[in-house]
Amino acid sequence: MRVAQLERRTGETDIAITLNLDGSGRCTIESGVGFLDHMLSQVARHGLLDLELRASGDTRVDFHHTVEDVGICLGQALARALAEGSGIRRFGHSLAPMDEALVLVALDISGRGYASVELDIASGKIGDFDSELVSEFLRAFATNGGLTLHVRQLSGDNAHHIAEAVFKGLAVALRDAISLDSRQPGIPSTKGSLL
Repeated sequence: MRVAQLERRTGETDIAITLNLDGSGRCTIESGVGFLDHMLSQVARHGLLDLELRASGDTRVDFHHTVEDVGICLGQALARALAEGSGIRRFGHSLAPMDEALVLVALDISGRGYASVELDIASGKIGDFDSELVSEFLRAFATNGGLTLHVRQLSGDNAHHIAEAVFKGLAVALRDAISLDSRQPGIPSTKGSLL
């Protein structure tokens, strides 16, 4: 089974995560950051990932450390669950609409962490969530998951809709990329390794 469990404890956060890549979209998420929980539930549901996440952090300061560290842990759990990546499709992409918002997400499970994120979220806040943390989460996730990730906002002006389109698009692209391909049983790379 493609499952990973890990814990991360720092002076700023305490996180435990279990990720099953071959799940059904079930999740239990308690990060202490309501909007992040909502977005991660989109990733689990639309990515068909089973995700259990418990996090506590110094949210009295702000949400930055918690959001970034959850991205780090989710990326590390993905990399651990994929192991060497044998049999995966490797590439995934999505055009995700959310009302007036439209976001392109493309990714390559390359073993090389990189994120290029172009979002124009006009509002500084989505509820009590700093909208700039969407990009921070994506960078932490891609870097620690070994993903080459590109995110482009094509339209939209409602900050919640833009962010939700990002996370739903990430879910669909990830679902494609981690899917097993019976025609490609080995490592999907001409060099024989994704690292």
